[in-house]
Amino acid sequence: MHGARVIPCLLVRGNGLVKTRRFREPTYLGDPVNAVRIFSDKEADEVVVLDIDASRSSRDPNFRLIEEMAGEAFMPVGYGGGVRTLDHVRRLIRAGVEKVIINTGSVEVPDVIRASVAEYGSQAIVGAIDVKRSMFGRYRAMIRSGSVDAKLAPIEQARRLVQLGVGELLVNNIDRDGTMEGFDVSLLRSIADEVSVPVVACGGAGTVDHLKQAIRDGGAAAVAAGSMFVFHGRHRAVLINYPTGLSLS
Repeated sequence: MHGARVIPCLLVRGNGLVKTRRFREPTYLGDPVNAVRIFSDKEADEVVVLDIDASRSSRDPNFRLIEEMAGEAFMPVGYGGGVRTLDHVRRLIRAGVEKVIINTGSVEVPDVIRASVAEYGSQAIVGAIDVKRSMFGRYRAMIRSGSVDAKLAPIEQARRLVQLGVGELLVNNIDRDGTMEGFDVSLLRSIADEVSVPVVACGGAGTVDHLKQAIRDGGAAAVAAGSMFVFHGRHRAVLINYPTGLSLS
């Protein structure tokens, strides 16, 4: 587990930093640019920024805000939300984003991944899979911020994304989002065992033990967390934090 990446996952809505619970009821937390600055000062391994409204609203990425955030980061920045064209990818890379994260676009306009990989390489393109259990208990891949069923099982979508050329998968369990009750380890393992690219676990982290479990038992190559790094204590007071010397060894 030594050297596994630990990634703060920041959600933005408009120009604000927010946090959701099961992809609902976004709570305003403050300025996302300031949050990126703090995580950079704390030497986080990298940071992921996800716009929770862009794909749902068929809106372009907020390039001005993204450029501001990337300008404060002395670590790799990943961005997802509203990415549907090669021009979007080009503008994000120019803005300072190292990894472009694509979920909805991979289902609705899959050529955006093929073209982006051809131009920038697999290492620059991350395929995201938002997963939710149906009323029948089956895992389903969701798009448009969890509002639309992609009609694919997560493992099917994982295979599709790898075939399209992504260099990494970000797997987020909607039912665990913001709960701080731990990752869905069985879901992570089922995907990690089927693909040849690294899997980043997201959705549910609340303790360092949860992070370790995702890597040890879930087969994840890296872990991302939101609530764990923006809240403190049982009353969930807002406090941007990232433990110094955090190691998953």
